[in-house]
Amino acid sequence: MTEPNEGLAEGAGTPRPAHRARGGGVQSVERAFELLETMAAEGGMVGLSKLAQQSGLALPTIHRLVRTLVDLGYARQEPSRQYSLGPRLIRLGESASHLLGTWSRPYLSGLVDAVGESANLAMLDGDQVVYVAQVQSRQSMRMFTEVGRRVHPHCTAVGKAMLANLPPGDVQALLGRTGMPAQTEHTLTEPGLFAEEMDRVRRQGYAMDDGEQEVGVRCVAVPVLGAPNPLAISVSGPAPRMTPEVVERAVPLLCRTAEDLAGELAP
Repeated sequence: MTEPNEGLAEGAGTPRPAHRARGGGVQSVERAFELLETMAAEGGMVGLSKLAQQSGLALPTIHRLVRTLVDLGYARQEPSRQYSLGPRLIRLGESASHLLGTWSRPYLSGLVDAVGESANLAMLDGDQVVYVAQVQSRQSMRMFTEVGRRVHPHCTAVGKAMLANLPPGDVQALLGRTGMPAQTEHTLTEPGLFAEEMDRVRRQGYAMDDGEQEVGVRCVAVPVLGAPNPLAISVSGPAPRMTPEVVERAVPLLCRTAEDLAGELAP
């Protein structure tokens, strides 16, 4: 059963087909989460007319759903009368991020066993890369990139792997906001050269950081395609040990691990 006027989008002259929840789920719950995801895709804040345009639902239906989200703290109404993501989502995001690290640990451990160097999982959070999980190499000399550390994406292999799978315009906008500060003498700081690097990453399917974030550290990373958020996994170690032969051996293992992890995270 549909709610009154639910089959009519604003300004529409004919009813659109009733939207049915997938897999026998609860339709109103599915719609509420679709609206939250639309807010996130629009930068966290959006007006009702935009929500109607993106969802195809009638304004009265959207208003009822959004008001419920506001009452629960999952959305908030701004002075501009637009709606934004609410503070109660922060706790959910933190818990999900912690669980992501737990779910990914067996996959990262498999990489450490196979390659012998440290393995990391990173996520693009806003304009920065945040490391959400790590398994350290068992060798005495190893890399220490703490979980929770935030870095610029342009100077890390995980950041490059994720950016290479975003629209070029979005990448240019991100770099325009953050700049391209040099972390070492090897960091790419020219947008033109970075665009060429993105082309290379897309062609070869993996990204490299050769002392661009930390001198003496070499890292290879691949994106986790199909994940709900931009993710990448990497193997990193001291440059003398991360030889071209080790990188060549690590890439197919990373690709296979990324595919398996994407399957784990798929809805």
